[in-house]
Amino acid sequence: MHGPGAGSSGWLLVTLCAATGAYCLLRMRSRVEEQRRTAGGEALMGFGMAMMAVPAAVAPPSWAWAVYAAVFGAAGLRALWAARSGAHHLHHLVGAFAMVYMAVLMAGGSHAGIPVLTGVLLLYFTAYVLWTGTRLVPVTAAAPAGDVPAPGWGDRLELARACRLAMGIGMLAMLLTL
Repeated sequence: MHGPGAGSSGWLLVTLCAATGAYCLLRMRSRVEEQRRTAGGEALMGFGMAMMAVPAAVAPPSWAWAVYAAVFGAAGLRALWAARSGAHHLHHLVGAFAMVYMAVLMAGGSHAGIPVLTGVLLLYFTAYVLWTGTRLVPVTAAAPAGDVPAPGWGDRLELARACRLAMGIGMLAMLLTL
């Protein structure tokens, strides 16, 4: 969000991504190991997006873009490794790649990406946002049986999906500025 006129919309995106990252940190307290791992990756993505969305008036030093690229490159490698056990990690791989792509562009001082690549990422995240949005439609849940404790608010699937939707929309907003 370093293009012209990105002031207040940039700060709104920073707030949205930081709040999403904070909620994902809270989801890391889940009793389910896979949810904890996924929440950790999503927290990294949320906070990383928040830092990248800071308007140009307070942009980080030029060396920070290389750090972002390295961090998200490592996150991408981790997602690639984790994809062996679940296709959901492929989305994390695409997200990490998009972050590396944007960081490399910013490091080079360019706000113009490769049109075809930017277009493919825009199509992917548009489809992801629409798909995730449709999955937020309420579904009636059965009451927990017997001694099974009700899920904590950090384990609620609809809140995790809402977080993913918010990050997908944030990624679309960031890609649209390229």
